[in-house]
Amino acid sequence: MVSVLVALAMATLAGCSFEPEENVWEISGGIFGTRYHINVVLTDDSEILEALAQGIEQTLESVDASMSTWRDDSELSRFNQLADQSQWMPVSSELFEVLSAAQHVSERSGGAFDITIGPVVNLWGFGPEGRPEQSPDEQTLTQLLGQTGYRFLELDPERQAIRASSKQYLDLSGIAKGYGADAVARYLEGEGITRYLVEIGGEVRTRGRKPDGSAWRLAVEQPGVAAQQVNRIVAMDRGGMATSGDYRNYYESDGQRFSHTIDPLTGKPVSHRLASVTVIAPSSMLADAWATAFNVIGFEEGYRLALQENLAVYFIVREGDGFIARYTPAFATWLIE
Repeated sequence: MVSVLVALAMATLAGCSFEPEENVWEISGGIFGTRYHINVVLTDDSEILEALAQGIEQTLESVDASMSTWRDDSELSRFNQLADQSQWMPVSSELFEVLSAAQHVSERSGGAFDITIGPVVNLWGFGPEGRPEQSPDEQTLTQLLGQTGYRFLELDPERQAIRASSKQYLDLSGIAKGYGADAVARYLEGEGITRYLVEIGGEVRTRGRKPDGSAWRLAVEQPGVAAQQVNRIVAMDRGGMATSGDYRNYYESDGQRFSHTIDPLTGKPVSHRLASVTVIAPSSMLADAWATAFNVIGFEEGYRLALQENLAVYFIVREGDGFIARYTPAFATWLIE
């Protein structure tokens, strides 16, 4: 059961004595192995807040039940468990939407984003089984890599069904949290809430402004520090934001550092200068997937692709003992000087 805490985050605007006061309220809980924090702007009404908390919980549980690889009974796991995946399997509109977005980013990124790469990620020790005793040998890696690839997966929009030409293990960890933020945003708007900030494990979706008229302020974190520090601040009143980096999840073996980000084209952990990348997009789902893709591609090629796709992307790159930041013109409009 997801725990839900409803708390007053801050009082921001006092209206006249005859008008209800608008506040920013926080609803928080746990899902996807992480925490969520959702701020909504509305007047003080405990019944509405409790109803929203329950609705948010149900929305996220529905996403988890559809897209989790940690649940054997999830919709995604049922496909992964099929002995024969060559037959069309109908899926929910929610899962089909995420798979379609994943395939789009895979195509546009040249395969840098790939939801079939899960078995290779597990081989390197970043899956449920944990760290291996030794690094994978080239033969095993080459064999497994040859069995994966987003092009093996087929989607039929008319049937709203999927199939794979060879057996695949789909893992949506690089996009599902972002979709979860979008799903909550969709739920809130259906309930008439048009000013909100949704954050799930670092993936963000926003709309509207706070009662004082200011946009939601979000931090781009500085990599490589024990305590969280801010690199830059962005102000958002619409869209989604996601960050991917190699400075939190890695391990070292025989003096070598292994990032949790695996390049689907080589099957090996990335080893470039890019430490962190933040993407702002119309949806948190797309921001999430693109952030993962750019973390694979690296800065130089990634910057060129971001310009080509007209994406708002903020790169933090290692240089000497420190970091430098580079960002696209589309990202500059969101920054607070």
